[in-house]
Amino acid sequence: MPTADLDTTIGVAIDIPEPWGTQLTERRYAAGDPVAAYIRAHLTLLGPTPIAPADLPVVAGHLEAVASGHEPFTLHLRGTGTFRPLTQVVFVAVAAGISECEQLHEAVLAAGPIARLERFPYHPHVTVAHDVAPEALDRVFADLAGFEASFPVDGFTLFEHDVTGHWRPLRDYSLNGSARPGARDQRP
Repeated sequence: MPTADLDTTIGVAIDIPEPWGTQLTERRYAAGDPVAAYIRAHLTLLGPTPIAPADLPVVAGHLEAVASGHEPFTLHLRGTGTFRPLTQVVFVAVAAGISECEQLHEAVLAAGPIARLERFPYHPHVTVAHDVAPEALDRVFADLAGFEASFPVDGFTLFEHDVTGHWRPLRDYSLNGSARPGARDQRP
């Protein structure tokens, strides 16, 4: 939980493009997962991390360096997996692009205010149900077992957790480039 000194929570993720993003978000919502209402389908590079608001410009600069040091790649999603019984999560599995996601994750964590210890080893995936009834987890696991999508990844997004519980995109970063200009360049 954020404190007075650490009162901004950020995350970094790869958006899942259409038509798959909406399909996976709707499936998560149908499973009864309330998080689906707050952020669309994504692959997490950095989970929720509290930082001091004054550190946002430092984070932005670090993410620019990360993005400029990595090439675009193809992400191939296929089938489902689960972290049960450790955590009550069902996800769409990454079939190709695993090492690229791992490298990005490590680079994001490598410096400054976002360096942190991880609770679990990093495993790139797209969550489609979390902390819902076991029957709902089973249904999502079976329903998406044949899911498959392949698409280019040319960047990632910095998100901020706002007071309403929504994850608001702050800035997009292009792989092998700097921050992309656009509506999401609100700050830092």
